[in-house]
Amino acid sequence: MSTLEDLLLLEHAGWQSLCDSTGSTFYGETMTPDGVMVLTDGSVLDRDGVVASLDQAPAWASYTISEERLVPLQEDAAALVYRGTAQREGSPGLDARMASTYVRRQDRWRLACYQQTPILR
Repeated sequence: MSTLEDLLLLEHAGWQSLCDSTGSTFYGETMTPDGVMVLTDGSVLDRDGVVASLDQAPAWASYTISEERLVPLQEDAAALVYRGTAQREGSPGLDARMASTYVRRQDRWRLACYQQTPILR
């Protein structure tokens, strides 16, 4: 399996966990100890902050990943850049460019940094 396929599988697993309300567990296990998420509202959350926020977050009803691109950084690091859209019941939804930077640690990919940049209409 290619690195692009590996990281897309992980990214889909992450989004699916946000749809079935298991995101706190998934990201708690997948993020590096010093990993961060930079969200569309400008907040920057460390791993503990991500886990805590996802414990309280409503589930997403659906999502799509498109326009995916792999950016190799070094042998054990790569960024997955894509357009992500997601919908929650009763909310405007999310349409953003996203970048997930992964590092390989102990033979598995771990999320080190995730960023969302909203697409303005």
